[in-house]
Amino acid sequence: MKNIVWTGFIAFIAIAVCSCKKDYTIGGSLHDPHVNMTTYDYLKTNPLFDTVVLLIDKTGLKEEVNSSGTFFAITDYDIDNYLVQKQEQQRTEMVDPNLVYTFDSLDFSAMKDSLRAYLFKDQIALDKTTATGKLYKSNDGELRLVQGIPTTDYTDGSVFTKPPVYLYLTKLIALPGSPVPTNDADIPNLKPEQYLSARCQTTGIITTTGLLHVLNNDHTFTYFADTFN
Repeated sequence: MKNIVWTGFIAFIAIAVCSCKKDYTIGGSLHDPHVNMTTYDYLKTNPLFDTVVLLIDKTGLKEEVNSSGTFFAITDYDIDNYLVQKQEQQRTEMVDPNLVYTFDSLDFSAMKDSLRAYLFKDQIALDKTTATGKLYKSNDGELRLVQGIPTTDYTDGSVFTKPPVYLYLTKLIALPGSPVPTNDADIPNLKPEQYLSARCQTTGIITTTGLLHVLNNDHTFTYFADTFN
């Protein structure tokens, strides 16, 4: 079994182009997607998820992470992005420019559903997605849109026989006259400004308990203040 290779600051873009049952591509190299450990234990092996694992522990969601069919894993950077924005919000509201907001400032009971927004009972594989997308109910009870969108990036003919596909996890927001759809048939009626999308940098890691995709480091955990990522 080959290990998933993470380089430096995760500057590369990871694109999966094959079924999750086969080898897949990271930066032009094929990797076996299977890891012989649970999703939680796999996260513990990678320093990119140190804070994420701590958040899982603090919210008591280890068993739920392992029992979920799919985890769109946030990274430590995604949590840092949230803390930076939360600190700015608190400084404004408290009129205190020196206020410090850290990981320990979080209300971990309130963070449970925030983390559950990235967990799904379904196994959501890249090769089953479409550009239009499909709605899935996350463990927090809300619907999320999952899309597989072809890209013209990294189309080296010696590596890719067809356009690579990026996997996106999207929170949908309601606008006046444009509600969040409750079924796939209404997806085409969405407006672009209703999409709060996060692209995956790595897809299709198969643990012994489920399927793992990793969101990009520019995403903001909890889709803070409904801003685009």
